Amino acid sequence: MASEHLDKDEFIKKFHIPSSLLEQGTEVQCLDSKPEHPVLVFINSKSGGQLGGELLVTYRSILNKEQVIDLGEETPDSVLRKVYINLERLKNHGDENASEFEKNLKIIVAGGDGTAGWLLGVVSDLKLSQPPPIATMPLGTGNNLPFAFGWGKRNPGTDRSSVLSFMDQVRKAKEMKIDSWHILMRMKAKQACDPVAPLELPHSLHAFHRVSPTDDLNVEGCDTYRGGFWNYFSMGMDAQVSYAFHTERKLNPEKFKNQLVNQSTYAKLGCSQGWFLPSHFNHAASIAQLSKVKIKKKHTDDWQDLEIPNSVRSIVCLNLPSFSGGLNPWGTPSSHKRRDRDLTPPYVDDGLLEIVGFRNAWHGLVLLAPNGHGTRLAQAQRIRFEFHKGSAKETYMRVDGEPWKQPLPENDETVVIEISHLGQVKMLATHDCRAMSALDPSTPVALDVDEKDSDEEVEEEWRKFGAADTFRIPEGVDLSHLS
Repeated sequence: MASEHLDKDEFIKKFHIPSSLLEQGTEVQCLDSKPEHPVLVFINSKSGGQLGGELLVTYRSILNKEQVIDLGEETPDSVLRKVYINLERLKNHGDENASEFEKNLKIIVAGGDGTAGWLLGVVSDLKLSQPPPIATMPLGTGNNLPFAFGWGKRNPGTDRSSVLSFMDQVRKAKEMKIDSWHILMRMKAKQACDPVAPLELPHSLHAFHRVSPTDDLNVEGCDTYRGGFWNYFSMGMDAQVSYAFHTERKLNPEKFKNQLVNQSTYAKLGCSQGWFLPSHFNHAASIAQLSKVKIKKKHTDDWQDLEIPNSVRSIVCLNLPSFSGGLNPWGTPSSHKRRDRDLTPPYVDDGLLEIVGFRNAWHGLVLLAPNGHGTRLAQAQRIRFEFHKGSAKETYMRVDGEPWKQPLPENDETVVIEISHLGQVKMLATHDCRAMSALDPSTPVALDVDEKDSDEEVEEEWRKFGAADTFRIPEGVDLSHLS
């Protein structure tokens, strides 16, 4: 519960944004003070059942209601453009308070990982001279981003006291940077499948879009798509189970209104898909059978083949130490692993993805044990998957929790997916968050403990991408898919 001093005008005024900064085409009045913690609040009112709507009402009762934006009514890029255009006008007129305002501005985004990723992408694309750091308030089913940065993974309280307490946490939070990643996907052109790639991507996977015929990346006779993510890309059995769950929920939404029922259904689908079978009984293709995988390590220009054990049926390329409800597949390597295999902890700002393999769901349960982790395959700044005609007609993939079925080549053709580091965005984090920074000397180092490991057997074109065209949600898309 928030203490009484938080519910006072003196405290609330520190977060206030005047209406004149949020309006377009009107004369902007000079700021009469230097607000200490001005905050723009973006809420997906369709997230978390009725919680999103309740949260919207509470925030608007505390702050200027115009600085609390319902993402179902207005897009974040339009709001941010208005604010920064107005700030630029004030600075040009010599308003010193405007510079302080811009320096202190923060963003709160309340929604699932899809909503948070949308905001991160838009801020990345706007290329502001002083981009505001972002605090993610968990309000959905997928809350890996908030959990990694210390904001929890359960839906928050929506009453006045809870909201004031969260605002106070934001005021005290530290800034961290997070890497962003882009995906290029190229396949032989077949039939048109606009507006998204490749065939059945859900609306909430707004990261993929087809490049235009005039784009430098366009190749005649091929369909080329690009997109991005902040948390992870995965392929194989885990994505197959997730796809089955999402498909069932889409067909029968009335059966998925209870969290315990959802978890039970997910487990049953995992069993039916063979995800819990030992590798030698599991007839699903291994990652090594499906694809050739190449990586580029840091400070190298050469592609290297990545050797993947035949038993691995799921591969995860991870940016954050939070996956599948807050688990950490990479763990934290001990000092001798860091020395002998040149491994590092899973830093969120080091320009590297952690690549982890799993044999089956039982292997995944090792993550629940102290110091447990998956099969550490590599850390890389660039990853390339090449799919040729082979053992399967399709495979399953996920980006930040959103699964799809990916057709594989039927003839002498190749499907290519390439992941590359793009840039960074500023986040707000609690001081005891689990996300670790390579640049922060206060980040704790790993303890030298015995680890449970059952399987110890940027180039210029990428800088062109810009994030918001890939992260902006198109008009007419139902935000409820973002959770």
